[in-house]
Amino acid sequence: MFILYAIPLGLLAGLLAGGTIGGLAGLRFRLAWVALAGLALQLVLFSEPVTAAVGDAGVPLYIGSTVLVLGSILANWRIRGLVLVAIGAACNLAAIVANGGYMPADEAAYAEQGRQVAERYSNTKVIADPQLAFLTDVIVMPGWMPFANVISLGDILIGMGMVVVVVLGMRSAPRRGRLAASAPAGGPAEDPAAA
Repeated sequence: MFILYAIPLGLLAGLLAGGTIGGLAGLRFRLAWVALAGLALQLVLFSEPVTAAVGDAGVPLYIGSTVLVLGSILANWRIRGLVLVAIGAACNLAAIVANGGYMPADEAAYAEQGRQVAERYSNTKVIADPQLAFLTDVIVMPGWMPFANVISLGDILIGMGMVVVVVLGMRSAPRRGRLAASAPAGGPAEDPAAA
């Protein structure tokens, strides 16, 4: 849920930095449908009826959907800020693959928020001694924040990268002031010889 904060924070920072919302129209994200398909698959996969139906196939489906999202991000690495998003996504994927298709969740961190990790199949699972523990869900968001959750280093990097993408995208739009300053004040120049 931490990633939900990235877009509004990016918009606010972009406006404060002198950018415009219109600048975002200039962003050209290739293979966006691949990222959307991967995210949609995850949303469907973790709904209870689908979870029960897919059984053990949930793990490869989850890994596959995460690979789809990362692949589409890498296809757009030239967009400033997406490299940071890709690094965060790669950190999460590494932790998931290293731990058998689950993002390990720190039980104590969840208890600190008064929550429990779901017993049914989901993307998180309590693992006693996880591999790459520093990349797993061990960071507790403050309880006063809406949608507070336990997140990973990768989630933070993804969120920071999204803020950078939004801010730089907003600042990339041509500004009317600059265009007006570069245009001749009296319209097209007249040819002195024609006078």
